[in-house]
Amino acid sequence: MKQKILSDKFTDAAVFAKGAAQIYKIGCGRALENYNGDMKPFAFLTLTYLLIAAPLRQAMSAETTHDFGKWEPEITAFEAADRTNPPPTNALLFVGSSTIRLWTTLATDFPGHPIINHGFGGSEIADSTHFADRIVFPYAPRAIFFRAGGNDLANGKTPEAVFVDFKAFVETVHARLPDVEIYFISWNPTPSRWKNREKEKTLNDSVEEYARHTPRVKFIEAGMMVIGADGMPRPELFIGDQLHFNAAGYKLLAERVRPFLPK
Repeated sequence: MKQKILSDKFTDAAVFAKGAAQIYKIGCGRALENYNGDMKPFAFLTLTYLLIAAPLRQAMSAETTHDFGKWEPEITAFEAADRTNPPPTNALLFVGSSTIRLWTTLATDFPGHPIINHGFGGSEIADSTHFADRIVFPYAPRAIFFRAGGNDLANGKTPEAVFVDFKAFVETVHARLPDVEIYFISWNPTPSRWKNREKEKTLNDSVEEYARHTPRVKFIEAGMMVIGADGMPRPELFIGDQLHFNAAGYKLLAERVRPFLPK
């Protein structure tokens, strides 16, 4: 049913974008018929199209070309591992991209809490939503700690589009698991993606505001912990690629997450 609703929304958006483009063409044609040297009608029509229809068409194009299949080996590996060693019930589920996947000290960082790590490096938010039936719902977790979106921005998505994807993840999860708390672990600047810092901040700000008004969604601030006295990310917190945390970086991240663990 959820897939049907999303499909209907996608179809409606497609129809809207196509209709807006058609209106733009008709409007320009009529403006040409009555052209008297005034360019304002053309400017208004073009601005309207750029602000509304064009972004929708771009977003739909990105959605239709997104390759979910490339993650199939990793998702299948999760399932195989769980058949061999069934995960704990009522666990804390960590989901997202490489920050989660490489967080190998979760059990020792948060002793006394059953942990499931379903991070898959390089993934975007839409990937976690797409595979929720296989990496989230079967485990009925007590809480979800989520960190993804950085790859989305690095791959060219706008912060606004990534925020929409996060809301879709929340809505998808809460449709099946309405009582589960979702904790968004914020993005932090990194030396290798320093140019994306403003986009990451915009995404963080959007999610933080959303969490203030959305039940069972919490925001964990983890951005400023990496910034040194010079206002730059501290390189000693990252491995050689200057993107992913080393042990010292994960220690700081664990300190930020620990206060949000269920009592």
